[in-house]
Amino acid sequence: MTTSIRQRVRQRKLPMSADAATHHTSTGLSNVKLGMWLFLGSECLLFGGLISTYMLYRGRVGEGPTPSQVFDIPFTSVSSFVLLMSSLTMVLAVSAAHKNDDRSMRLWLAVTALLGATFVGGQVYEFTAFYNEGMGFTTSLFSSSFFMLTGFHGVHVTVGIIMLMSLVGILKRSKVPGSKSETVEMIGLYWHFVDIVWIIIFTLVYLIPA
Repeated sequence: MTTSIRQRVRQRKLPMSADAATHHTSTGLSNVKLGMWLFLGSECLLFGGLISTYMLYRGRVGEGPTPSQVFDIPFTSVSSFVLLMSSLTMVLAVSAAHKNDDRSMRLWLAVTALLGATFVGGQVYEFTAFYNEGMGFTTSLFSSSFFMLTGFHGVHVTVGIIMLMSLVGILKRSKVPGSKSETVEMIGLYWHFVDIVWIIIFTLVYLIPA
């Protein structure tokens, strides 16, 4: 009788152990976190290539306007500040997730998305102003590399906004599958990465003269 009970206990424990193995790697990170870090690593290589291309061609303006003629540093500085503040609100959202404060978490996620949308709106306004001043995508090698780099970053911010608002919507209707705090952390990692990349882009493109 005792042997039979022990066998049943072992059978119940085995699936749990197997399930834990499928959700964690030998590094101690969950599969989701490891996957996100690998994805961000590949994104580093991609942005590194785009930044290198811009640095190579930023002095080749041809007959188009030069950076000093079209860049509005004060305006872009304000947009950059708005994006950086979104990192703070993202931290507050992650903190609320760890405390199981769903209301605060949804609030800070929505605020983060709003700040990101403000940045993207400023970028669209800036691109429109550049075009009106004679700097289009095909105007010169400088303009092509500039629009490719900053536009690609803008797409990443937009993707982040979609993820944030989707998560807010899911949280309103039902519970997030799996660990809620881990889901928010993963989106937070992506968002902080996008912000750090912009600091590098803003410094190299806008603050350091060609």
